[in-house]
Amino acid sequence: MSDNDFSIALVNVKHGAKIARAGWNAGGQFVVLQPGYPDGVPANANTATAFGVTEGETVRIRPYLALRTADGSIVPWAPTVSDVLADDWRTV
Repeated sequence: MSDNDFSIALVNVKHGAKIARAGWNAGGQFVVLQPGYPDGVPANANTATAFGVTEGETVRIRPYLALRTADGSIVPWAPTVSDVLADDWRTV
């Protein structure tokens, strides 16, 4: 197993590291573990509309991986098969 294997990167991100692939075309991108809100947070207007809940209602959000994109925005992220099998992962 390579030190740049996704399984190593996954362990690292679970321990708070930022991870990225050397092969990503755009610079500045990385993945983090967003721990979610297991005890819940009040739903804002966007969340209330999207999920059909009342604004302010407590919603629990499970942990997820999030990608900081090249333009600085954040999006939930799931690895592709290519990402999982890649050997160019690194901690940033």
